[in-house]
Amino acid sequence: MGTEAKCVWPVRARLGEGPVWDARDASIYFVDIKAPALHRFNVQSGVRTSWPMAEPICWIIPRATAPGFIAGFKSGFAELQVDPLTITPIGAPEPERKTNRLNDAKADRTGAIWAGSMDDDEKIVSGALYRIAPDRSWKRMDDGYAIANGPTFSPDGRVLYHTDTGPGVVYRFDVGADGALSNKREFVRFRADWGAPDGMTTDAEGGVWIAHWGGARVTRFTPAGAVDRAIAIPAAQVTSCVFAGPQLDRMFVTTAAVGRENEELAGALFEIDPGVRGAPAYAFNG
Repeated sequence: MGTEAKCVWPVRARLGEGPVWDARDASIYFVDIKAPALHRFNVQSGVRTSWPMAEPICWIIPRATAPGFIAGFKSGFAELQVDPLTITPIGAPEPERKTNRLNDAKADRTGAIWAGSMDDDEKIVSGALYRIAPDRSWKRMDDGYAIANGPTFSPDGRVLYHTDTGPGVVYRFDVGADGALSNKREFVRFRADWGAPDGMTTDAEGGVWIAHWGGARVTRFTPAGAVDRAIAIPAAQVTSCVFAGPQLDRMFVTTAAVGRENEELAGALFEIDPGVRGAPAYAFNG
């Protein structure tokens, strides 16, 4: 399909986010946080399905041991099933942070989920990073984020990349076999003319693909943090990206219409050709 972005669904999401590939039904699932809904796009048939939500839904992660997903809502973690839609609350990680909501998540090679949080009004620095273990216990792993965003892992699972969109910094951590984090350091600091770093994913060669909020593109960074290449997206507020397909050789990109209401393809779901395969995608093992 070349390097041009193709709009596959002009869904007009206010804040499209959190795309995940689910091989069980050959579909991309993604959320609209601000006009709460869960969306599904079948990459084989092109069939589109949406489920409106009663509160902000911030991400979903497929389950490895049972049908359905674990989801992050403004109110906390929950089990989620579709066809028919059912939601079963699990618990809230930070009830003391009244204005916070969850924001972006990814499962690691052990089947644990790493999820960030943020002030829903984006006024105070109250975000954190949590790890939800397969036994459904959770622990705060890092703190002090304006907008916790885009966790992703190196192909071997030994490095965690995590973003604070507010100051425009992507951090790199070492991850122990027990999930402990160490050696936090700066991986990439976005220039002002790049926009801000949002969601991200990793390819099989260790390249880190980062969505540019306000920058109308996704960029591949080498494991050393150098810009390798960028692919333009015809929407300014690019929020996240995910590898998909049986070979993980397709990439889908979410965007947001909030603040860009006059932009023709704002909030659409796009497909691009990444020219590389994705790192393995993991599910929650609980």
